[in-house]
Amino acid sequence: MSDERYQQRQQRLKDKVDARVAAAQEERGIIIVFTGNGKGKTTAAFGTATRAVGHGKNVAVVQFIKGNWPNGERNLLEPHGVEFQVMASGFTWDTQDRAADTAACLEVWQHARRMLADPALDMVILDELTYMVAYDYLPLEMVLEALRARPLTQTVIITGRGCHRDILEIADTVSELRPLKHAFDAGIKAQPGIDY
Repeated sequence: MSDERYQQRQQRLKDKVDARVAAAQEERGIIIVFTGNGKGKTTAAFGTATRAVGHGKNVAVVQFIKGNWPNGERNLLEPHGVEFQVMASGFTWDTQDRAADTAACLEVWQHARRMLADPALDMVILDELTYMVAYDYLPLEMVLEALRARPLTQTVIITGRGCHRDILEIADTVSELRPLKHAFDAGIKAQPGIDY
């Protein structure tokens, strides 16, 4: 391809991008969903949170089904003012006590509701929320109501497999991660700094 043809092609691409940038004028918080069966949903959420903190934004996190084991994201972000609220019971398949899991979910949800109503928070991460809705620990309507009532400038990131279609419908950005290959399937155990 000649330099002239290359420059013309690049200029056409630039013109299209510039037109889309010029058309996007609304400023408000958004709902982002990272879902799917692939690895990286929580990692993507925390990458975005790290970016926000780096720009001086106020971020808070609620982690459903994570438990109280060491957490690299928390180790990094909490000293920078990021509040973490963690559902202390850990994975629901470990406890196998529906009443206790539901109570733990509803308890940590109260923190999520407080955060979703706080105009001082620029971003709220609801990590693994999708499971709480899918397994009926948390009523869908309660979640949708809190998301719709949040401050206009607040961004919310929701992670987890099998996100409910009603949450997907109100989301502004949805990314689905799908597995092609995973080290765990080859017998390689989860590692700090990579998997948690």
